[in-house]
Amino acid sequence: MDPYKSLKEEAYEANIEIPRRNLAIYTWGNVSAFDPDRAVFAIKPSGVSYENLSVETMVIVDMAGAPVDSKLKPSSDTETHRVLYRDFPGIRGITHTHSVYAVAWAQARRPVPVYGTTHADHGAEEIPCTPIMSEEAVQRNYELETGNLIVETFRSQKKDPAAMPMVLVAGHGPFAWGSTPAQSVYHAAVLEEVCKMAHLTLALKPDAEPLPPHIIRKHWERKHGKNAYYGQR
Repeated sequence: MDPYKSLKEEAYEANIEIPRRNLAIYTWGNVSAFDPDRAVFAIKPSGVSYENLSVETMVIVDMAGAPVDSKLKPSSDTETHRVLYRDFPGIRGITHTHSVYAVAWAQARRPVPVYGTTHADHGAEEIPCTPIMSEEAVQRNYELETGNLIVETFRSQKKDPAAMPMVLVAGHGPFAWGSTPAQSVYHAAVLEEVCKMAHLTLALKPDAEPLPPHIIRKHWERKHGKNAYYGQR
């Protein structure tokens, strides 16, 4: 019996949500599922299309970065996932895609301001964009340094990865995370929609201003504050 079956199932189900949500085509994305008790995560195999994925094709990787039980190579982004699991306690799933609008903002090297309440419902601050990676970092280990760049961006901007579960990597694309792999895909889908809305807002009004803080705060707190009242309790 496969001791990692349930973890692989989580990863598989989350990965096939990527094309369902139109977040990537071909092989342009990956999701991982983390088990902190066993210090391993399951991740999509490198270069395998979504229609050819199965529970059995998910690759188990330990926190040293070594595959544990698969003949397939893990995603080329594995080292980025490993760094985020190491440095962002509490996350259990990570999604990386090349969704169009999020990538456009990443290529523009721009954070996404809070222009409206849809954004505020999911994050009470702008979505950060990392600096462009240095040539030295690329030469060391590109994927590992991508993770380090994300972590350093959050530290330098004093952002809480639990409150802001998404980021744009400059010139590259989006990463999102959550308490489960499924939630990380949800955050990736939210990020794409918010980026699309922000793009259209600037197309209509290039000098658009962010939403006033009191409205941002209201929309965030009605879902996430101690007196939250959105949804069923």
